[in-house]
Amino acid sequence: MQVLIVYYSRGGNTKKVAEELSKVLSCDIEEIQDTVNRSGPIGWLQSARQAMSGAMTTLKPMGKSPEKYDLVIIGTPVWGGHESTPARTYVAQNKEKLKKVAFIVTEGNRGDEQAIRGMEELSGKKASATLVVKVSEIKNGEYAGKLKQFADSIKA
Repeated sequence: MQVLIVYYSRGGNTKKVAEELSKVLSCDIEEIQDTVNRSGPIGWLQSARQAMSGAMTTLKPMGKSPEKYDLVIIGTPVWGGHESTPARTYVAQNKEKLKKVAFIVTEGNRGDEQAIRGMEELSGKKASATLVVKVSEIKNGEYAGKLKQFADSIKA
């Protein structure tokens, strides 16, 4: 099975999880790059507001074509209880090219259910697997078991 991981990461947490998973699965990986500067406290506030409003953004061109993969795993942080605007935009732009999807969600405290539901609705596909990792688990390195379980469910 050909697997691609695409992810957006503002603070590096989703990137860390996506990169580790790509090593475990030995699959392709690509970062979703936004054209909007989302750094600093102002960027954080604006990003949360946009996510809550369902806004879209302009992404930089991607190198990998999702239609070439049997499964695309989409990684996103939770912003204001929702999937990030760049991840939402990627799903919206590629939903017709996605054969099967799975989701990685990183969060501070809550919002994973809404983020997953939002991406499922937008893609028109039920996730074949989901991985939710709290920021505290990333900082403490306490998510290896979750990562392995998710990878095993992908390989099955």
